[in-house]
Amino acid sequence: MNKEFRTPRDPAATRQKLIDATVGLILKQGFAATTVDQICAGAGVTKGSFFHHFANKEAAGQAAIGWWSDMGTGLYAEAWKDSDGDPLAQLHCMLDIMTGFAQPSADPCTCVVGIMSQEVAQSNDALRQSCADALELWTENVARMLSAAKARHPIARDFDPHQVAWFFNSIWQGSMLIAKTVQDPQILIENVRHSRSYLDSLFSPSTPQLT
Repeated sequence: MNKEFRTPRDPAATRQKLIDATVGLILKQGFAATTVDQICAGAGVTKGSFFHHFANKEAAGQAAIGWWSDMGTGLYAEAWKDSDGDPLAQLHCMLDIMTGFAQPSADPCTCVVGIMSQEVAQSNDALRQSCADALELWTENVARMLSAAKARHPIARDFDPHQVAWFFNSIWQGSMLIAKTVQDPQILIENVRHSRSYLDSLFSPSTPQLT
């Protein structure tokens, strides 16, 4: 008797396919324009599979934000992997990573969190909060390194690490939006360069420059 062989189910892999499809669609066309049908088509799964993993499109959006934040944090973590390293050097390394995202030969540097923030901040408080949490995580990582650098190196003028970290976050998110809109990644690269100069200006001229 012939036996029917079926591919073993892998719920985790299916869920990740749905998240990957959601992320890709958000980057391509935004969250509002994305439908459950498109997510299913992109993931190669049925609608039943979608609703097995997510109650609705909003839940898939939440998962996409969380995945993007975790992925980005993992990439940036290269900058502070040496816990005993110079925190100012760590900040320069993070700026190098940011510049690497914006190479002219690459696809436009975009951000799921930034796109979602633009779309849902005034219409969906749950998604807004998830975006805020992701933005705050980025800011806290930068503020932590700024605080450590301030404690280790002489400063040229006093500054609040959290305020400066939010400034860098604003420059980064705004630069991605502008560079994508005018289709000029050089804007993003130059704005990171200016951020680097501003960072160095916070510290005494006697501090070794890392540019």
